[in-house]
Amino acid sequence: MSPSHVSPPQLTFRAVTLAIVLAMILAAANTYLGLFAGMTIASAIPAAVISMAVLRVLGGSTILENNIVQTGASAGSSIAAGVIFTIPALVILGHWADFQYLWVLAIAGLGGILGVFFSVPLRRALIVDQGLAFPEGKAAAEVLKAGENPSQGVRILGLAALGGGFAKLAAAGGLRLYPDTASVSGWLGSWLGYFGTNLSPALLGVGYIVGLNVGILVLLGGMISWNVAIPVYAAYFLDGNAALAAQVAAGSAEDAAFAIWSAQIRYLGVGAMLVGGVWALVSIRKSLLSGIASGLAAARAGAGRAVAHTERDLPMNGILVGTVLFTLPLFVLYQNIVGSIGVSVPMTLIMVVAGFLFCSVSAYMAGLVGSSNNPVSGITICTILFASLLLIFLMGRTAELGPVAAIMIGAVVCCAACIGGDNLQDLKCGYLVGATPWKQQVMLAIGAASSALVMAPVLNLLLKAYGIGVPTPEHPDPLIAPQATLMASVAKGMFGGQLPWTMISIGALIGVVVIVWDRWLESRGSSFRAPVLAVAVGIYLPLELSVPIFAGGLLAWLVERRLGVRGESPEAERAKRNGLLFAAGLITGEALMGILIAVPIVTSGRADVLALPGSLHFGGWLGLAVVGALAFMLYRFGTRRQ
Repeated sequence: MSPSHVSPPQLTFRAVTLAIVLAMILAAANTYLGLFAGMTIASAIPAAVISMAVLRVLGGSTILENNIVQTGASAGSSIAAGVIFTIPALVILGHWADFQYLWVLAIAGLGGILGVFFSVPLRRALIVDQGLAFPEGKAAAEVLKAGENPSQGVRILGLAALGGGFAKLAAAGGLRLYPDTASVSGWLGSWLGYFGTNLSPALLGVGYIVGLNVGILVLLGGMISWNVAIPVYAAYFLDGNAALAAQVAAGSAEDAAFAIWSAQIRYLGVGAMLVGGVWALVSIRKSLLSGIASGLAAARAGAGRAVAHTERDLPMNGILVGTVLFTLPLFVLYQNIVGSIGVSVPMTLIMVVAGFLFCSVSAYMAGLVGSSNNPVSGITICTILFASLLLIFLMGRTAELGPVAAIMIGAVVCCAACIGGDNLQDLKCGYLVGATPWKQQVMLAIGAASSALVMAPVLNLLLKAYGIGVPTPEHPDPLIAPQATLMASVAKGMFGGQLPWTMISIGALIGVVVIVWDRWLESRGSSFRAPVLAVAVGIYLPLELSVPIFAGGLLAWLVERRLGVRGESPEAERAKRNGLLFAAGLITGEALMGILIAVPIVTSGRADVLALPGSLHFGGWLGLAVVGALAFMLYRFGTRRQ
């Protein structure tokens, strides 16, 4: 790359406009996906492909313009993750009846912008000096460099989106041709058995993107919960819990399994996540501290001297001033909640310190394992626990607003951490294609603020159409919002509520065992690894969500085998990219259709407004056939070299 001080056009009006539009769309899609499955996906590659196609039509596009578009657009998935992991907890706790626009905008927008500021000093240390992989950023750079036939990529995305959207429309939330899940369950004496799979193309696409390693671990976690812990609890411990036993006796075997999971077994995942979050901090402590120190030193050394445009970050003085300015509104927000300076000031300080610390952890982990495997859930739980302990000291353990205050701190930190990891992925991509860092940082802040504008309306639409987190008579099967439900449970449990600490302790022990296993695999030089948070997420999710994620990972492995395991030919790389685009299209199509379906449901007040006569009479077999057909198409696109 040239050391020239003159930067080619990057922050053009059309690039910024396209980035804002894509950021809003991807934020909405990932909001649905995250509430449904507890996962979001990095969206840089689809955004890059769409940008290349659109700007090519407009004429005169450059690789740096396309890079700016994917930088801003990718903020949508990061802001969505930060919001849906935490803010729905305020509705689950009963503090809000719905999502208040200005509050959500302030938390998401300010948290995202602070995440950009916090991550600026880390760029040189993590990308230039340590040269971390940042896999999504590297992949996006390869797509931008190739730049070949983006119209074909858009066609693949569009075809997959139509398939994913049709499957969502046909399922139980729309035309009701078949149910959302196919499952079997029953009692064998006092032993309870359950197995099921969700009929979701989006989950298949998620599994394809995260790969077989993560897919195996998520399924392993699900089997620990549903095929070991639930049967054991039903056989030996249910009689000791009279209320739960009565609930189990009143329903079917499947209802019984979900009741035991909801009341007890999912807290195994809480314990494992706590251990995973702490382990993430411990395992990278030395590299993280040295990275922060070298990044700050490089920023100070570069102040006031001419550098190439490829080395220019936002000025450190501006970062410090901006951090103070964007922190003040959050202090006002906290003061409005608790009404005490003695509490709101420590809340603000905790938010700033934890925000910078966990933004650094997120950025480092994104460089090691990628944004899709980033342990944001674990570090957000750590934030809420630490904040709760301090707030208990300041407000008392029975403080009614204590859980709300802890969630408010965690929400800002989570948004900042998600953006921090995403920012470094995008800066890695920019580093590889010769972009100007400060322009990317500005674009990411714009993308974060733009995404925050749509979060509350999308959340309210999904809340009214499907329900979120808590089953009600109107919404007996809501979007489960696993992370937000977890955050609400932990915060409430810290302030006078009840948590099954025995289950949390056993889950922590499981987490320790997984860490030891992972270290053993590392010592053997194994390519298979066992990150504890992947297992913890599987333990915490319903088994029906883990199965299609595993199936997608298995499909990705089969594609690699067909291409020669890790073929490096241009044709093989093109086929891999096409497979990723098809998987991303399945996710986007199903998520956007889920949002579109919500509109007539909300306006009519009827969950079955789109249902055809004789709904669900085809059963799960039709759903399996639809998902199977889409899986076959995904395999074909992933292996087709031409």
